[in-house]
Amino acid sequence: MRRHNFKKLHIWTDAMDLINENYVITSQFPDYEKFGLRAQMNRCAVSIASNIAEGSSKKTSKHFIQYLEISLGSAFEWETQLIVCYRQQFINEEKFLQLEDAIQKIQSKITNFINTL
Repeated sequence: MRRHNFKKLHIWTDAMDLINENYVITSQFPDYEKFGLRAQMNRCAVSIASNIAEGSSKKTSKHFIQYLEISLGSAFEWETQLIVCYRQQFINEEKFLQLEDAIQKIQSKITNFINTL
């Protein structure tokens, strides 16, 4: 397997865009969520892109896929936390729908990339 330049992967650039969006919304959470949902969402968002990057350094597709699966797991975890945000009224419906669409597209792209490897 040839190594991928993670910076050129659409799944990585989409995940990086999500990180930016994530930090904007979590910075507006109540202070009591500083070490709760805010911190967890920040870790999850960063994990999506980080695992794509780390996996791209692996010598085999099998190993890369393991990291992509971790990234995919973080994407589903982040989506769940997004739902919690919406239910707790930390974000409005418009922002929720926008971010839900973005994370579902990332999930789909990661899944498709796994399938091509």
